[in-house]
Amino acid sequence: MKIDYQVMEALELLEQERGIPVDTILDALANALVSAYKRSPGAAEEARVTIEPDAGDIIVYAQELDEDGNVIREWEDTPTDFGRIAATTAKQVISQRLREAKREQVFEAYEGRDGDLVTGLVQQHDNRYTILDLGNAEAMMPGSERIPYERLERNARVKALILEVRRESKGPQIVVSRSHPDFVRRLLELEVPELLDGTIQIEAIAREAGHRTKIAVSSNDPNVDPKGACVGARGSRVRQVVNELRGEKVDVVQWREDTKQFIAEALGPAKVREVQIDEEEKAAIVIVSEHQLSLAIGKEGQNARLAARLTGYRVDIRSDAPPVEQAPEEVTPEVVAPEVVTPETPSSPGDTDEAANEADDGASGEAAPTEAAGDDEGQQVEKAVDEPGADAQDDAPSAGDDSDETSGEVASDESPEKPSVEEPNGEETG
Repeated sequence: MKIDYQVMEALELLEQERGIPVDTILDALANALVSAYKRSPGAAEEARVTIEPDAGDIIVYAQELDEDGNVIREWEDTPTDFGRIAATTAKQVISQRLREAKREQVFEAYEGRDGDLVTGLVQQHDNRYTILDLGNAEAMMPGSERIPYERLERNARVKALILEVRRESKGPQIVVSRSHPDFVRRLLELEVPELLDGTIQIEAIAREAGHRTKIAVSSNDPNVDPKGACVGARGSRVRQVVNELRGEKVDVVQWREDTKQFIAEALGPAKVREVQIDEEEKAAIVIVSEHQLSLAIGKEGQNARLAARLTGYRVDIRSDAPPVEQAPEEVTPEVVAPEVVTPETPSSPGDTDEAANEADDGASGEAAPTEAAGDDEGQQVEKAVDEPGADAQDDAPSAGDDSDETSGEVASDESPEKPSVEEPNGEETG
C-alpha cells in the first residue's frame, strides 16, 4: 500500500505553513495505523507499521513476543483493505496534529507575555466569564476580572491585560483582566511616550475598578513635569484612558520623597494644612480645613482609602475647627401640680369674699328657714289678693315680698354683695 503523492505534498505544505515536521506527522500516522490494524479481524496481538517517506509505502509487520516482551518472530501482515483504513486514519491524525500544533504555537506566542496589553473582540459575554477573540487565539476574562457594572456588547473591541497563560489538555488558556491596577498603567503607557522612554515612571497605583484610580508619577528629568505630561494638553492624554475605562475617574498625582508632602498630594484635590507622621505605626494624621473635610474623605471614604493604598500609610483625616462642647443634657424635674378644688360656682368679682359667702350659705340656721318663711308668706299674699277687700292690703308693705327678694339674693352665688341677715319671721333687722 502506498500513500498518494498528493498527501505527501500536503504534508510538506503543512510543514512550511504551520511548522509541523513531516516526520512528526508520519510517526503519528504509523501509531494510529497500528491501532487500526489491531481492531481488524484476525490481527496479531502486536504489530508495527512502517512508512517510507520517499516512496510512500505503508507496510504492517505482525509480531510475536516472548514473556519478557522481546520480539521472537515478525512477518508482514498488511490487510488487503488497509488502504481505506489508512486513508481515514491519516485524515484523523493529520487533523489532530494540526490542532495540537496550533495550540502549541499559541502557547509559544503568548508564553511569558504576562502583563502585556491585548485587543480583542467580544465573542461571548455572561455573568461567569467573557470570551475575547484575539485573532489567533481566544482569551477568557472571568467575572471577577471585569470592571463592575461594565456592559460589553457583542463584537465590541476592547483592551485587556494578560494575567496568566496556562497549558491545558484542551489547549493553552489565556486569562485576561480589565480590573487589575496594571491595566491602567499599560493604557497610560500607550498615551504617554515619556513613560516608555523612561523620562517619567509610575511609582504607585491604587485603584477601585469602575470608580476611581490614583497614579503617583515621578520624573527623571527636572525639566519635565510628570503630572502635566501624563495629563496632557487640556487633559487629552488621560481622557483617552478614561474613555477606555468607560468613565472611571483617573487622578494623577506627583510622587514626593518627603512622606508628608506625598500624603498631601495623594489626598488631592483637597487642600491639606498639616500632616503628622507616626513611622512606627505607619499612620498619618492629616489636618484640613472644615470646608475641605468632606472633599478629603471623599464619597464613602473613597479618596482617603485610595490615598492610604497609594502611600502605604493609614490616614486619619481631621478638621482644624475646635471641637464643639456639647452642653450637658438638662433633666427637667417632674412637676406635680397641686390638686385644685374647683368651686361649684364660677369666678366673680367677689372672689375675695368667697370664703365668707360659703360660710353664710352653709349656715343652716339662717338661710334655709328664711327661704321657707318667704314661701309661706307669699302664699298668704296670693290668697289675700283673690279675696274681696284685698285692695286695702295692697298698699301695705308685705313681709313676704321682702322675704322673697332677700331669699333670691341668698340663693344666687353670683351676687358680689353679702346678703342681709333676716329674722326668722321674715323682717329685716335694722
